[in-house]
Amino acid sequence: MTAIDPAVAEHLARFTGPQAAALMHLRDTLRELLPTAVECMSYRMPCFKVNGKAVAGYDGFKQHNSYFPHSGGTLERLAAVPEWAEADKGTLRFPIDRRLPKAFVQQLVRARLDEIAEAARRT
Repeated sequence: MTAIDPAVAEHLARFTGPQAAALMHLRDTLRELLPTAVECMSYRMPCFKVNGKAVAGYDGFKQHNSYFPHSGGTLERLAAVPEWAEADKGTLRFPIDRRLPKAFVQQLVRARLDEIAEAARRT
């Protein structure tokens, strides 16, 4: 597995316990699904970029963790989100002690990559 970006590692070190485990699980899942992506900090949160385009960001907060697809349309493309998560236009919030299932993260990533590809075809 690719080494974690130092700035991301420093950011994630602020979290402990189940929240840290959930965020690292999400990070590891994204790294697996996006093996050629650049891992970096963007908008002060961990992010994976493909060809310079942000595909997936995530972060932890006091009451929840969040996944950011860096697009207002990505979450609308999904048939459903886990019942224990809450989605709005550009953010998916989930409990600090819950891990997003790999199959669901794969749907999120695929939806965002499809959006990026569609935008590229239009230009």
